[in-house]
Amino acid sequence: MERRGLLTVDALRADVDAGAIDTVLLACTDMQGRLQGKRLDARYFLGEVLDHGAEACNYLLAVDVEMNTVGGYAISSWEQGYGDFALHPDLSTLRRVPWHPATALVLADVAWHDGRPVAPSPRQVLRRQLDRLAERGWQALVGTELELLVFRTTYEEAWRSGYRDLEPANQYNADYSLLGTARIEPLLRRLRTSMAGAGMLVESAKGECNLGQHEIAFRYRDALGTADNHVVYKNGAKEIAAAAGMSLSFMAKFDAREGNSCHLHVSLRDGVDAPVFAGDGPGGFSPVFEQFLAGQLACQQEFTLLMAPNINSYKRFALGSFAPTAVAWGFDNRTCALRVVGHGSSLRFENRVPGGDVNPYLALAASIAAGLHGIEQELSLEEAFGGNAYTSDKPRVPSTLRDACELFEAGDVARTAFGDDVVDHYTNAARVELAAFDSAVTDWERVRGFERL
Repeated sequence: MERRGLLTVDALRADVDAGAIDTVLLACTDMQGRLQGKRLDARYFLGEVLDHGAEACNYLLAVDVEMNTVGGYAISSWEQGYGDFALHPDLSTLRRVPWHPATALVLADVAWHDGRPVAPSPRQVLRRQLDRLAERGWQALVGTELELLVFRTTYEEAWRSGYRDLEPANQYNADYSLLGTARIEPLLRRLRTSMAGAGMLVESAKGECNLGQHEIAFRYRDALGTADNHVVYKNGAKEIAAAAGMSLSFMAKFDAREGNSCHLHVSLRDGVDAPVFAGDGPGGFSPVFEQFLAGQLACQQEFTLLMAPNINSYKRFALGSFAPTAVAWGFDNRTCALRVVGHGSSLRFENRVPGGDVNPYLALAASIAAGLHGIEQELSLEEAFGGNAYTSDKPRVPSTLRDACELFEAGDVARTAFGDDVVDHYTNAARVELAAFDSAVTDWERVRGFERL
């Protein structure tokens, strides 16, 4: 399906010559799933960067959320001088950026100067798993459902207030409410039209349960393209909200109400675009789907770190919250970590573990690696769970970042699928976050202890 907003190099040249585009954003995705890069003069991009790439400091994959340099990374350190790596534009991602004047954007793959990919780079982590699928003649089709909270408070005001007393865009649960979504339709409409103009196929917008919570859904596509669109949308949505004098957040758990989820819908197609998951087995499953789904169950605890990468991620896993706590699968059962939906060519599973803070490249790489593990080991699929999985005796999703980090670091499947370099890199990232949190004194502690303890 044609996607308006995407650019060829020839179209970019024509727009540059006509004065319609003067800036090209060159971006890579960091460990936190953020776009990092440079604003380039468009003629400089065409004349130099298009063929030769650009450079960026390799600390972009070795810092924390605050951009602090931290130790423990093999690829970047003071001892190594914090040198550069190369950014190679992936021209299939070249697109217009409608929310900025005369601007285009292209995503980059990250490589060392000898051409080797930087293995812990999120886009490369996913590419490695997609290559494993391709060896079997398969392609993953994926959709991500990303929720967000909208506030009528600017980012600057939110910062100065310590993120307290923010005004939500809705004062009540607006789940599926047309009246509630109409309250901020100017912003929602700009988000939809802007993303359509950036090459995405927008399906819908709807209200969600928390105050000011909404979701914009996009049509599924190949896994890498979905992850690329996800990070462009997330960055663009914040920029569009800021321009409107508002703010929005994708953090997994902002308050005691419902958190922001990012459900992953995954299916496979073969070389002639036929569905791989559909078959003649129970539930209309193929043997491949049974093994692929069994792999999700077998690896969920070990791979949770790649789906819930932050301290806050684990606050979302609460009983009766629509965020999962049980590692189980069921037919259209939202109490399970894995929900099977659709039939025939639309048959797929939904992983409900990731929150809005997820790095989509890493979470999708984890899902694919888990499925391939199930196929390679010919795992048997347990019976579907019916009823309330929150109160079941099923294995639990890890409840803290520390637990998830230990499971990932010790996991044989993770090291086989991703390599020691990737496992060590992301366990170090988790330890950096744990150390920062352990040294912090929170508002909760001050309220309880300032006077009364």
